[in-house]
Amino acid sequence: MNILFTCGGTAGHINPAVALARLFQERNPGCRILFVGADGGMETRLVPKEGYDIRTVTITNFQRSLTPAAVGHNLKTLFNMGRSKKQANAILNEFKPDLVVGTGGYASYPVVNAAAKRHIPTAVHESNAVPGLTTKALSKVVDVVMVGFEESRNHYEHPEKVVVTGTPVRGDFFRYTRKEAREKLGIADDRPLLLSFFGSLGAAVMNDLMVDVIAQECAQGAPFRHIHGGGRDFQRMQAALSRKGVSLKDTGVELREYIYDMPLIMAAADLVVCRAGASTISEISAIAKPSVLVPSPNVVADHQTKNAKVLSDRGAAVLLPEKECAGKPEVLLELLNGLMADSARREDMSRNLREMAVPDASEHIYQTLVGLMKKG
Repeated sequence: MNILFTCGGTAGHINPAVALARLFQERNPGCRILFVGADGGMETRLVPKEGYDIRTVTITNFQRSLTPAAVGHNLKTLFNMGRSKKQANAILNEFKPDLVVGTGGYASYPVVNAAAKRHIPTAVHESNAVPGLTTKALSKVVDVVMVGFEESRNHYEHPEKVVVTGTPVRGDFFRYTRKEAREKLGIADDRPLLLSFFGSLGAAVMNDLMVDVIAQECAQGAPFRHIHGGGRDFQRMQAALSRKGVSLKDTGVELREYIYDMPLIMAAADLVVCRAGASTISEISAIAKPSVLVPSPNVVADHQTKNAKVLSDRGAAVLLPEKECAGKPEVLLELLNGLMADSARREDMSRNLREMAVPDASEHIYQTLVGLMKKG
């Protein structure tokens, strides 16, 4: 059995494919896996670290602008489409897949489209609530479209092809109960735990805000525990807190550069404040973790706001636009204080998440794909 996964651009596209690749190999000893991504894409670094081979195609995006630079870029993209088509066919000729699965990213288009024309069983999975340009185009030619939420079905021209499967999440996220995670972290008191982190796109705005929020938390006597991942802004945040005369020692408030043990920290947390990328949405949905979602305003087609709205419309999360809290720490802190003191509301959010979630998304997707191959 040869399975080809094509994905790229963001972790939200790559992680589901890796989770599925592992499941196929666990269930089918001897199963061969190949990934295809875009030249220079994030996937060319992440996929080999997971132990899988990856090939690439030369593909770029279209820019929605009529500036000379954008027109030149789009002409290059048209040229690359022809080039990537030849590369995709060469990869299919060599690997001879029994199934081709696209999980998003521009590289998915030439590979999945070429496979569909050869009548190889094909499927796409969309982690975002609203399909991107690539998924929408491929939905017209593939055999099956798999989505994370029921609300996503209406965004496709052929809803009869759509199967609500949920989105695969790493097994580590299900390893600990809240009690077990808190014990492993050495948390001895009863204060609830807030986890906050933001992606690299526009993270500086939110990290600047979190400096003021953390300072005010400490001034209030740290009524709840708080772990914040500062990422590339870590040292700048440290310096800003120092200038404010804020010491985090023995407060239960932590500023970390990176949160390497995310499944453990998220299991221990009572509330998460974060962006609304596909991976993060999938993780908090899978473990029913209450959240305040602050979508990045810097992503294509405002996907993060659409992701967050699916949850907030069902009472499963709070949607807080960045423009409503940027530079206003009192706005975010008032919201956090209210939620951290209201366990009943947090439980309502968790219950609503559980009602939305698809139990065991990886298994559901696996069975859908196996059935597709049998049918093919």
